[in-house]
Amino acid sequence: MTVELDPRRRIERLLFDSEPPLRLAPARWLLQLLRYPYALVRDLLTGELNLRAMSLVYTTLLSLVPLAAFAFAVLKGLGIHRDLEPLVYEFLRPVGAQADELTAQFMRFVDNVRGGVLGSVGLALLLYTVVATIQKLEEACNFAWHVDRPRSLVRRISEYLSLMVVGPLVIAIALGLLGAVAKLDALRWLTEDPAFGGLVSGLGRAGVWLFVTAAFTFLYLFVPNTRVRLRAALLGGLTAGALWAASGALFAQVVTASARMVAIYAGFAIFLAALIWIYLSWLILLLGAQLSFYVQNPRYLRAGQVPVRLTSRLRERLALSAMLLAARAFLAGAPPWRLRRLAEKLEIPGSALSPVVQALEQSGLLTTTDREEVLPARDLESIRIHDILLAVRDEQHYETWLLGRAATEPAADALADSVDAAIRERTGELTLRQLAAG
Repeated sequence: MTVELDPRRRIERLLFDSEPPLRLAPARWLLQLLRYPYALVRDLLTGELNLRAMSLVYTTLLSLVPLAAFAFAVLKGLGIHRDLEPLVYEFLRPVGAQADELTAQFMRFVDNVRGGVLGSVGLALLLYTVVATIQKLEEACNFAWHVDRPRSLVRRISEYLSLMVVGPLVIAIALGLLGAVAKLDALRWLTEDPAFGGLVSGLGRAGVWLFVTAAFTFLYLFVPNTRVRLRAALLGGLTAGALWAASGALFAQVVTASARMVAIYAGFAIFLAALIWIYLSWLILLLGAQLSFYVQNPRYLRAGQVPVRLTSRLRERLALSAMLLAARAFLAGAPPWRLRRLAEKLEIPGSALSPVVQALEQSGLLTTTDREEVLPARDLESIRIHDILLAVRDEQHYETWLLGRAATEPAADALADSVDAAIRERTGELTLRQLAAG
């Protein structure tokens, strides 16, 4: 009797379970390559990435002008604040013929944001809006990277502010270099030449794509609260940049041909087109972040964003391993383990390790600093192995509250108590120092 599989199960069995013969190396390579677009489309259809992209659209509407005003304020002292105007136009160009009007309106908004007009409360609100936007982006990228713990408050303030100061300078320098190259006599001659004019124009469009790709790659390296390898971030940036350029060209054609939308929405059509384009841009950025995660962690291609549920046995082993690694580093005088390095060492997502670490922290066995360094919370001699096991055997507070109300069978209780007694007898008075030294 054969069991009929749904189409999704059939595709997953084909991509993940079947292995072509060795003589068909191209087929094996193609099969492995197809796993990535399948995983991205599957994650897109589940809806979580869509919801986070929509949330970022709302945040963007609140913070786009304050964020640009902050960047322009940094560059205004250098006299190069107007160099970012072409970048704003390039982002809005897929909206269509109204891109010039939107850019001019946006620049007027930014020029109106002045410290003397806003006052101290307004400036504080502006700064909060900018930080909240980057925080929302970090949460979305952390979701793609299975990271459950965000940056600490100290790191968030210092790193976000440095990004807001250094980012506009880097963009302005890059645009200045591109402008200097565009003014070269040789390039001007090639542009006017009929034979090479199209080639130079194509290279100019490729330059915009490279700039967007570099921006995406930097965000994938910097924003997630984990260590991202350059190769993974670069592949995600290249893919997201290509999707952004292709979708921009397609979206511009759709907006140009949508005379019906203009007739229905009248003056709101340009606003609606801008909203849709911002949403598509955020969605492409999140898809690139998801791809970079899969490139660095291909073993998660099949599971995707399914929540990682740990068994009690695995929770206990992870807790013992985390405490043991922290104790060894402490005894050796080595730098403490950081949470993201600890997750990489144990080869599990940060979102799976975080509940284990939180249970150890709540039991007073482990502490995490502002720099996300993991340290033993007290003397190693006072930490018994049995205490570590008890800390992660389910949620103790909830279990204690529920245990007095559960009508369990006496025979089952006796057997469970004997198992607990065997564990206590096996661990005895063994301490974490003894385990780490042994």
